[in-house]
Amino acid sequence: MISRREFLMAAVATSAIVGGSGFGKWSRLAAQQALREDDILGFQPLGNVTLVHLTDIHAQLMPVYFREPSINLGVGEVKGLPPHVSGADFLKLYDIQPGSPEAYALTSQDFDALSQTYGRMGGIDRIATVLKSIRADRDANTLFLDGGDTWQGSYTSLKTGGADMIEVMNALRPDAMTGHWEFTYGSDRVEEIVAELPFAFLGGNIRDTEWDEPVFKAYKLFERGGVKIGVVGQAFPYTPVANPRWMFPNWSFGIREEEVQANVEAARADGAEVIVMLSHNGFDVDRKLASRVSGIDVILTGHTHDALPEPVKVGKTLLIASGSNGKFLSRLDLDVRDGEVKDYRYKLIPIFSDVITPDAETAALVEKVRAPYADELARELATTESLLYRRGNFNGTFDDLICDALIDQRDAEIAMSPGFRWGTTVPSGQEITVEDLHNATSMTYPQAYRSEMSGALIKEILEDVADNLFNADPYYQQGGDMVRVGGMAYTIDPTAEIGSRISNMTFLKDGEPIDPGRNYVVAGWASVNEGTEGPAIWDVVEGHLKERGTVKLEGNRAVKVVGM
Repeated sequence: MISRREFLMAAVATSAIVGGSGFGKWSRLAAQQALREDDILGFQPLGNVTLVHLTDIHAQLMPVYFREPSINLGVGEVKGLPPHVSGADFLKLYDIQPGSPEAYALTSQDFDALSQTYGRMGGIDRIATVLKSIRADRDANTLFLDGGDTWQGSYTSLKTGGADMIEVMNALRPDAMTGHWEFTYGSDRVEEIVAELPFAFLGGNIRDTEWDEPVFKAYKLFERGGVKIGVVGQAFPYTPVANPRWMFPNWSFGIREEEVQANVEAARADGAEVIVMLSHNGFDVDRKLASRVSGIDVILTGHTHDALPEPVKVGKTLLIASGSNGKFLSRLDLDVRDGEVKDYRYKLIPIFSDVITPDAETAALVEKVRAPYADELARELATTESLLYRRGNFNGTFDDLICDALIDQRDAEIAMSPGFRWGTTVPSGQEITVEDLHNATSMTYPQAYRSEMSGALIKEILEDVADNLFNADPYYQQGGDMVRVGGMAYTIDPTAEIGSRISNMTFLKDGEPIDPGRNYVVAGWASVNEGTEGPAIWDVVEGHLKERGTVKLEGNRAVKVVGM
C-alpha cells in the first residue's frame, strides 16, 4: 500500500499571498501555521517491521537549504522514468501542487522565493526527534539504517576527520551503515573508526587486493517484530574511479553482481525471512541490479541523492530513495508473514526545520562538537545576489562561482570544477559564510591545480565524464554529474555514442572555437592524482569573494543540450 501524499499538505489557496514571484512569498509565520509537526510525524503503522533510512547526509549537522536538480536526465531504458523527472514534470507525475511544501522540498521550482516561506530543512536534532517518535511506537520493530556519505562534506567533519559526525550518529544508534566518501579519509582512518563503531559497517563488495578477502562484513542478521531480517551492505562500487585510488591502495571495489547474489542466498540460508540491501550504488545501478539478482525485498538506495515520494518497484523488489543532506528520512513498514512481504506502507518524511521540534539531547551534542569552530563557521565572506546551488546534471551557480574564482585567482583561461552532488544552497540576498563555502568544498584532496591542456585533451575529459553520466548501461555510470566548466562553452548530446557527445566547444573570451592543437591554461581542483600541488580550493574562492564583496552571476551560457 502506498500513500502518495502522506507528507505535509498545505493548500496554497488557503494561505495569504503577499506579492512576489511565482507562487507568492508567504511569511514564515504563515508557513508554520500551515505546517504542523503532528502532520509530519503522523503515520498509520502496518505489519511487524519498520525500516528507517537516512543517506547522503554529507556531514550536515545543522539545518540547510538544498535545491533539488532542475535537470536530471536519463538515457536508454530509464529515459523519463523516476528519478529522471524534474521540475514541473515531477509535480505533474506525483500530483503535487506548485508552491506547496512538497514542491519546495522535492523540486527546484521557484526555490529561491519558496525558501523564504519554508526555510531550511534537515538538522540532525530534528532527525533525532522523528527517529525517537518512530521508536516510541515501534522500538521492537524498528531497524535504522545509514546509507553512507555520512562523515564528509563540512568544515567540522574535515577538521575532525569525521569524528564530529561519528559522535553524533552514534548517539542516534543506527543498526548498520555502508560507505563511499568515508573512504576518502584513507583506509587506515576508516579501519580505525570502524573498529570502534557500536554498529555494523557493511560492504560486501570491498576486497583486500593482497589476500583477496572481504574487508568488511557483507551482511548482518537482525530480528525485529519476530522477523529475521538480513541486511546486505553495498558500498559505492566505483570509489577508486571517482576518488583517489592512492587513499585506499589495498582495496578493490565493484558491483560484483554474483557476490551480491551469493550474499543474499547466504543470508537466506542463515534464516533471513526478509532481505534488505543497504546500497550506495546509485539509483539506476540498483534498478538494474534488482532486475538481475533474485531474493532482495527492499533496496535502500543512495549515492545519486534522489528523493522520491513513492517506492519504485522492480519485480518484487522495492527501491527506496531518501534524498540527501538530511532533508528527508524514509519510513517503510512491512507486513511479513510466512517468510515473505505481504504488504507495505511508505512515507518520505520531510524534515522542515522550522516545524519539527529539535531533540534537546542531540542539539546539545551538536553544539558541543561545533563549539570549537563556531566563530570561523559564522565568518562572512561576501553577499550573494544570486541563488547559489550545485545539484544538476550540468553547471550550477555555486560551481560557476568556483570556476570564476579559479580563472581569476589562478590566472587561467579555462576552469573545471568536478560534478560532485554534495554541496548545499545559499539563497539570494544572504551572506556567504565560511560554513557555506566549506559545504561545497570540504574534502581531503582540495588542491587547486594550474596546468596546460590541449583543446583535444579538454574534449577527451568532457567525453569521458559524459560517458560516466550518460552511458546507457547503468553499470558503466561511474561518476557524479558533468564536470562544470568556466571560460568555455560546449554542446552535448547525451544520447550519442561515446566520443561523439561533445561538440561546438568555444572559448567564451573571444567566441572562437577551441583549437584541438592549442594549449590552454586550465585551473581545476579535486584531482585524483597523488601529489597534485596548489592552494586549497576554499582559499582560492575566499580570495575571490573578498575582492568582490558581492556576487551576482549571469545566466550560464556554458552548456547547450541537444538530442533529448
